[in-house]
Amino acid sequence: MSPAASGLGNPLTGAACLLRGFRLITRPGLRRFVIIPLTINTLLFAGLLYYLGDAFNGLLTWLLPGWLLDWLLWIVWPLFALAAICLLWFGFALLAALIAAPFNSLLALAVERELRGHEEQAGGDWRGILQEVGRTLWSELRKLSYILIRALPLLLLFLVPGLNLAAPILWFLFGAWMFSLEYADYPMGNHGILFPEQRRKLADQRLLSLGFGASVALALLVPIVNFLVMPAAVAGATLMWVERMDPERSNSPMSISN
Repeated sequence: MSPAASGLGNPLTGAACLLRGFRLITRPGLRRFVIIPLTINTLLFAGLLYYLGDAFNGLLTWLLPGWLLDWLLWIVWPLFALAAICLLWFGFALLAALIAAPFNSLLALAVERELRGHEEQAGGDWRGILQEVGRTLWSELRKLSYILIRALPLLLLFLVPGLNLAAPILWFLFGAWMFSLEYADYPMGNHGILFPEQRRKLADQRLLSLGFGASVALALLVPIVNFLVMPAAVAGATLMWVERMDPERSNSPMSISN
């Protein structure tokens, strides 16, 4: 495959990487690396949803008399469900990625070896990757600080008359960039590429990166599918790295279009 070193990339190609990531994680050699992140994803989502629902119900019981609570319940709970979905859409993905970071690095390594036909030792052996738990957690915390510093001003835009009309669009674009940064870190981190350089590489292919991140953001809104998004996004970001961003990609012996 000939390199494409210049240009902003194609957003549809980025979105296709996520779809191909879903197919990649079904391969026999990769399924076992999906189980732990998927289990973490499911338990975390269920735990957060239960905690939020229980806390919200306790707050209503404390604030409102019983007769008013019964009357308002059918109005308040749908609003709470909508707010909880919006909150979990952003916070859940970040928290799940933080906890599952070491396992996602292993998955990215396994996917890259699969794509390259096991000819490259991308990022070292398994023991070396397991010893990098501290690195992956530090990387997640650094990404989290980068995201929060920029997320808070964007949230304030929702409160500014006039500007709040553009806030949902800006928030979605920011979310797309955030998810691109989040998942591309795993294959790049396995090659020792640090966060500032990761941002530069993704910015060089900005439309490609935003297309990938936007597809992750939309997939997280689909029930059931959202539980598989994290491992599929890791696989898709690894494919995007190998196929579109890695300077050594032209040496890959294997077609990765399937």
